[in-house]
Amino acid sequence: MNRRQFFSSSFRAATAVGLAPQATPAANDRIERARQAALDVLKATPSQIQHGLELHANSLVVESYGFSPRAAPDGDRMREAIESGASAIELEDLSEEMSMTRPVTSPAERVEYENGWRASGVTCILQNAGEEGQDPLRLVKRLARFTYVTDMLRGFVSKAATPGDIIAAKRSGTRCLYFSGNGVPITQHWVSVEDELRYIRIFFQLGIRMMHLTYNRRNMIGEGCAEPSNAGLSDFGRAAIAEMNRAGVIVDCAHSGWQTSLEAAKASKRPMVASHSCCTAVHRHIRSKPDEVIRAIADSGGYIGICVVPSFLGRGGDINAMLDHIDHVVTRFGVGHAAIGTDVVYSSAHSNEEYRKIPKRQRSRAPFEYFWPPGALGGGPASPSLDWTNWPIFTVGMVQRGYSDADIRKILGENVLRVARAALAA
Repeated sequence: MNRRQFFSSSFRAATAVGLAPQATPAANDRIERARQAALDVLKATPSQIQHGLELHANSLVVESYGFSPRAAPDGDRMREAIESGASAIELEDLSEEMSMTRPVTSPAERVEYENGWRASGVTCILQNAGEEGQDPLRLVKRLARFTYVTDMLRGFVSKAATPGDIIAAKRSGTRCLYFSGNGVPITQHWVSVEDELRYIRIFFQLGIRMMHLTYNRRNMIGEGCAEPSNAGLSDFGRAAIAEMNRAGVIVDCAHSGWQTSLEAAKASKRPMVASHSCCTAVHRHIRSKPDEVIRAIADSGGYIGICVVPSFLGRGGDINAMLDHIDHVVTRFGVGHAAIGTDVVYSSAHSNEEYRKIPKRQRSRAPFEYFWPPGALGGGPASPSLDWTNWPIFTVGMVQRGYSDADIRKILGENVLRVARAALAA
């Protein structure tokens, strides 16, 4: 049996345990091609592949930050909105809402949504459920959309409010979302510190379990990772962290500057995280974290979730580069402080067809919070070896590198679960 034949048989075996899609041949081929690309990079042996797939199927897999599968837009509806004169913000909201909620309303997108989940073998995603910023009304939109999805698709995916819900989803063979907000909600009235921070608890009650301190830019909490300076945490930022600790919200410095991240880790009384980042010692990037910061995060009891964005990873930007970052965390700081937060998404196979229906729009200015220095997102095309549905092959890669099954289970989900429990202990 050659390598491709073995992979095909392994893929069929994975289908039987829920790790492969169950839909159209075209969708299956696309996911299988990505897996083959990853295996071509790894050059794992048949026994390593088989063991990795079985281990992945039997493990609790919790993504430390990411996105559930994204639906294609309704191209006709988008075209109608454009032709009727909808504003840029209306179109942006409509497009985003459709990408998040169409699995509820479109049978074809429901199939694609389920395909992506099944192929990944992921039980729970710490889901991006808050638009980047600090305005509560802005942050609540994604939270509403994913609450709607989990309300309507409860037989397949649910909202997890506690770590126990995540374990229950694994046992029942379903999936769940543990909500994260891409900002700390503040009133922006500046009456008092207490008034500014009162929405942290409200958003916790709505289901948010993790919050970004900053998103690229500087704000009243601290410095963003894309700013040219490296200022630290503000006094207000320290108060925000104290309130997050009190409310039970995980503190996340993934998009924060290095000094802000360091000071936040030292200020937090609960384990804090860099939910989707990488290691400066392996590849220097504004979204990476230097060893001093990773040490402070580890000392807090937290973890660094390694992303799969090629330009952040360096070293060829493929699955081996991602594994190099995991190796660095495990070797320098211990296996209890490593996780995987891909920061990428599986997009519906129908996306290209639907986007072709949408008329071209006038180019708009970049939003303030999306500031990236020139070249920060460059570095060549995405590697198919890092496709989101390749989660089982990430596990194969760790098997190939000699990690024990117990250590792989920690990286795949147990570390995230431990931190989630510690946050709620408040």
